[in-house]
Amino acid sequence: MFKKILIANRGEIAVRIIRACHEMGIAAVAVYSDVDRTALHVRKADEAYPIGAPAATESYLNIPKILDVAKRSGADAIHPGYGFLSENAKFAQACTDAGVKFIGPTAASMEMMGSKTRARQTMEAAGVPLVPGTARGLESIEQAQQVAERIGYPVMLKAAAGGGGKGMRLVHTPEQLKSSLEAARSEAERSFGDSEIYVEKAIVNPRHIEMQVLADEHGSTVYLGERECSLQRRHQKVLEESPSPVVDPDMRRRMGEVAVRVAQAAGYTNAGTVEFLVDPQKNFYFLEMNTRLQVEHPVTELVTGLDLVHLQIRTAAGEKLPFTQDAVRLRGHAMECRIYAEDPDNNYFPSPGKITLLIAPTGPGIRRDTGMYEGWSVPIDYDPLLAKLIGYGENREQVIARLGCALNEYFVGGIKTNISLFRRILRNPDFRAANLDTGFLDRMLKQQDVRNELETDPQAAHVAAIAAGMFAALAPAANGTSASTPDNGSRKVSTWRKIGRDEALR
Repeated sequence: MFKKILIANRGEIAVRIIRACHEMGIAAVAVYSDVDRTALHVRKADEAYPIGAPAATESYLNIPKILDVAKRSGADAIHPGYGFLSENAKFAQACTDAGVKFIGPTAASMEMMGSKTRARQTMEAAGVPLVPGTARGLESIEQAQQVAERIGYPVMLKAAAGGGGKGMRLVHTPEQLKSSLEAARSEAERSFGDSEIYVEKAIVNPRHIEMQVLADEHGSTVYLGERECSLQRRHQKVLEESPSPVVDPDMRRRMGEVAVRVAQAAGYTNAGTVEFLVDPQKNFYFLEMNTRLQVEHPVTELVTGLDLVHLQIRTAAGEKLPFTQDAVRLRGHAMECRIYAEDPDNNYFPSPGKITLLIAPTGPGIRRDTGMYEGWSVPIDYDPLLAKLIGYGENREQVIARLGCALNEYFVGGIKTNISLFRRILRNPDFRAANLDTGFLDRMLKQQDVRNELETDPQAAHVAAIAAGMFAALAPAANGTSASTPDNGSRKVSTWRKIGRDEALR
């Protein structure tokens, strides 16, 4: 087993991995940029080393600096978390060349699955169900037009090296194709340094469902159940749950077996996720494979009772999986809300700044993975994810109730967060009925007028009422008078005190 692991990441995922290391008796090494000097992951680690300026290219994406820290600290393994270098095949190979174990798949597997077109070619040969489209990049607009006519509109243009919605364009008509292709290529080049674009048939109103897989270095691969990831805003996940409300045991088995086939075709080891699109008839199609730990891994941990980070570390250390597929059981239901530092009332614009007050939720079935604390200043330089609020219960209805209570308790002062968004989602009748698809959230947000927030959000209305009462009570004092003493000097019991006495007598 490893003695010391360097976490090449920051924020809540770095804190999550540090905790796992400590539970296993392994020393944890943190790295940090100049702006992250006081970050929570730095405080939690056994050792912490500066690696440069706030810009990710100067710090968290700087491979030589990270490997230099690994050497100086004596770390014998590196966990990349998610984002940054987690799916960078060059980094995985550089770790191997430096004699440091990369906790993840091999560089060869990562490279194969990192290109969406190469992955499609490999999966096509393995007999994996694919969305109709091209397995190679488009060479010309004429080719794009021919393929689109053959598979039928609408079509989706996608970046071969893409992710996070970058380099994607939905095309409804032939007239939109040329401009959409040019825009997708331009965005792909800016985002990934690779302008290769391929085309797929756009599945109308699909669900986005992914399957967690885990493979050791001795040939064993298992699937650990699915996650429903259909709640997305601009192609980025917002809320995830497990199991999916639409997946029955037979469908789970078939999807799981395909996911294992995908992993084995790629020679995959460690934790990974196979993503599928599911049409309204419950036909599923391979979308891509994420060759890393997912942001939403806690929901799988809760319903399986397994610690995925522990298992990642153990399989990277050469241990065999301690269980077989038959031993995997799903129990209960789990749901995760991604808490971001962003302003829902200002088009979800990032909201950096100092956290002046933090009230964290508690209660049965509530888990909170976080990278923030009261007094910490949220930087503008990175992804605005602050924490993940995860609920667990016997069934979906209980989880929604528990999360609703937790969200009403959650308060982050000094900055804006998207907590109110999740209150709206959990109240939505279609969400509660599990009538979901990847366009659900965008439609909901368009229909929701922000000006009606106080009418539709009881918690927001409650907070507003308290604020109004405080203002009314304190305003006279600001003018040189007492809230409980009128200007004529006669004594009068304050409204707040009278209400409190009345309540006590009931």
